[in-house]
Amino acid sequence: MYLAMNRFTVPSENAPAFEEVWLNRESHLQKMDGFVSFHMLKGAESDGTILYASHTVWKTEAQFRAWTTSAQFREAHARAGQTTKLHQGAPRFEGFTAIQTIAASEAA
Repeated sequence: MYLAMNRFTVPSENAPAFEEVWLNRESHLQKMDGFVSFHMLKGAESDGTILYASHTVWKTEAQFRAWTTSAQFREAHARAGQTTKLHQGAPRFEGFTAIQTIAASEAA
């Protein structure tokens, strides 16, 4: 399993608009081989900013890399530069390969 994250620092006053962009976009992720799940995470507010993280799970790193060079990726990100920049700085990418997975049991 491969986990890909982008972290965004968003000024608190931009949070509603930032969330609206993410909640109303077409991601095209479901069309990709190896895609498992996506989560947009919202952290606590601190010093007038909120930390957000997009969190995508893939079966393999190779399948994630294929997404980043796909037509679906380009289509999903085509309007990224057309809106007002709502976060500070560039998103910070972090990629992780799972070395252990523990899942809830069916009986729980």
